Amino acid sequence: MTSGKNDWLAEQFEKHRTHLRAVAYRMLGSQGEADDAVQEAWLRLSRTGGEGIENLGGWLTTVVARVALDALRSRKTRREEALDDEPAPALPSPGQTASLDPEQEAILADSVSLALLVVLDRLDPPERVAFVMHDMFSTPFEEIAPILGRTPVAVRKLASRARERVRGGPALPAHDLSEQRKTVEAFLAAMRAGDFNGIVAALDPNVVVRIDEAAARPGAPREVHGAEAWARGAIAFSQYARFTQPALIDGSVGLIFAPGGRLIRVLKFTHANGRIANVKIIADPAHLRQLDLAVLGNAGAVDSAR
Repeated sequence: MTSGKNDWLAEQFEKHRTHLRAVAYRMLGSQGEADDAVQEAWLRLSRTGGEGIENLGGWLTTVVARVALDALRSRKTRREEALDDEPAPALPSPGQTASLDPEQEAILADSVSLALLVVLDRLDPPERVAFVMHDMFSTPFEEIAPILGRTPVAVRKLASRARERVRGGPALPAHDLSEQRKTVEAFLAAMRAGDFNGIVAALDPNVVVRIDEAAARPGAPREVHGAEAWARGAIAFSQYARFTQPALIDGSVGLIFAPGGRLIRVLKFTHANGRIANVKIIADPAHLRQLDLAVLGNAGAVDSAR
């Protein structure tokens, strides 16, 4: 391929880079892997010289989707092989969460909710590809079908099944869910601000907090009683609050801690009289996998991640 032709192709590719990275990131949940997928799309394009490609954007998106699908399948295999020996994820050391690449931080904060990344990571690879491409990027099922080797009808079913898992099944009545969400968001806002009184106000005075072995610090109590006692611990956790978001956990509103989209801790709440009455802090990988997690806000939560 001549230098002029290569320059023209590179220029055309750059026009699509932002979109391709967005697609790859939502499929893979990793900026590094997303960049690798986009780079692979460029390599394949440069090898073809652009010959016979009528819709460059569609062609590149298809390549990125196929690369991402292969990566997801490989990741799933590695996880299944490593499940028995998987250690509990460790909390980042103080200041570590602030050391992420600035661009990745911007994506996490402004573009894709951490809760959505965590839930997407629980989908089977074909479900994730179908959901991301159709629900988040409006790709017709007919265009997704060849990527997955399925019929458009089968892809529609994959996307529907994924949508149900992302949004969660039947939960509490809307009023109760709204009240729980207000309480949890008030608690999280107070924790992010280091507001001791605000944290206490969101808790039942006699709140009981139980911490699993994987989440407990060596020598620290596994159970804490009382709003003020736990508020002091929550203040100490405030440095991590940026990577903590509300989510549906087994049908009730709780909190997930997922820096970089990787689930490390879950705070599962029991609510009573507009306050948080009981808390389970879970870090054990086997227990985390058993939890039914979904994104709050139904369609709005998904739409906000486009």
